[in-house]
Amino acid sequence: MMFRRNASCFIRIFVAVVMCSGYTRPVSVTALTVGRVHEAEEATAVDLGALLDAGDGAVVTLLAGDNTQLVAHRAILAARSAVFAGMLRHLTIEASSSQLALSDIEGPVLRQVLAHLYTLQPPQLPSMAPQLLVAADQYGLSVLKVQCEQQVAAQLSVETASATGVLAIRHSANMLKQAAVSFIKAHLLSVMATQGWDEAVVNDPQTFMELVHLIAETPTDASTPSAAESGTGPSSQLHSGHSDDGWSPATAVPPTTPQATPQPDDAAVSHLRNLSGDMKGEMLIAAAKDGSVSKVRTLLAVGADVEAKDENKRTALHWAAAMGHGEVAAHLLEVGAGVNARDRWQNTPLHLAAWKGHAAVVRLLAASSADHNARDQSGSTPLHDAARRGRAEAAAALLEAGADREDRNYGGDTPLDLAERNNHQSLIDILRSS
Repeated sequence: MMFRRNASCFIRIFVAVVMCSGYTRPVSVTALTVGRVHEAEEATAVDLGALLDAGDGAVVTLLAGDNTQLVAHRAILAARSAVFAGMLRHLTIEASSSQLALSDIEGPVLRQVLAHLYTLQPPQLPSMAPQLLVAADQYGLSVLKVQCEQQVAAQLSVETASATGVLAIRHSANMLKQAAVSFIKAHLLSVMATQGWDEAVVNDPQTFMELVHLIAETPTDASTPSAAESGTGPSSQLHSGHSDDGWSPATAVPPTTPQATPQPDDAAVSHLRNLSGDMKGEMLIAAAKDGSVSKVRTLLAVGADVEAKDENKRTALHWAAAMGHGEVAAHLLEVGAGVNARDRWQNTPLHLAAWKGHAAVVRLLAASSADHNARDQSGSTPLHDAARRGRAEAAAALLEAGADREDRNYGGDTPLDLAERNNHQSLIDILRSS
């Protein structure tokens, strides 16, 4: 009886999923190798066989972001996706009440995802392929992701190419990225004339800049990794005042070997030149955060204001100093960036470099006439910040530049007081030495 009840339950659910997803006939997966298809078929047999003796608790209700409810088997979800497997481990196994909330996916997309999980067939709604690619990337569904990349690539047009390129970069869809970049290169002027190109600029300027540089790369530069492929990039969170609030670590020492910098072609440069001043400024700050010298140079060449500020009044030099991007900081200084510019909290770039402990950038700024005794809104100097955070090398660089170790902030503390209060012995030794 238990066997019949579970088998009957499975058949009903499977048929419902297939009908809701529009699957009316089997479709061959031509993009996959024969070996992969055979492996998928064997996995399907094993996974479905596991349902026969699963008993109560075999199913879970999935609640999509639009409140659509779909029922699926735990065994299928866990076998197909390590992400789903991890989520299911946190649920109490109760057949009647187990519910998994998936607020970041809508019902129609979730239906297609489930259909793939049960059948391993490619999506049957090509128009939904971009959304399915996002879901496949999020839930670790590599086969579905490849299938979606192929379907999106097959639909490339001058209207969709820009959005497709941005989508591919965001979700590390390398095959789709190559297809989009090749298409845009072949139809550059037509693509740049579309609304999709302008929307890509406005909606995600940083990723758009990565796309522009991929488009501008020549075959001889193909061996140089792009920003999108390097896996590095700054945190999107902003530092407010002096709290340890999620600034992401970055390379403090600039590279010693110059890298070949691909130059954007005339059409790409022309488009960048026609952007608004505010947009150029936003892109320049994003490029400084990212540590991309080539992007910074390109944007300055098309008229970006080196003194452009973000919502917290931080310039590109503030961000280069905070993230430890010495080569970017050096170039910004060469073109006249204000070395003593103030942000919302009266921090100079030197404050931020000291706070984060980027000694190489501290030395660069000090050598460029930065005020090593500048005060922020609390009266703290860069040396106060280095002492508070235990940044010994940065503090030593500031002292070499002539920072005043006896200076007191508005609370009456010297850098030594802060080092002692925070138990930074190395700083205590440095600040006590003559």
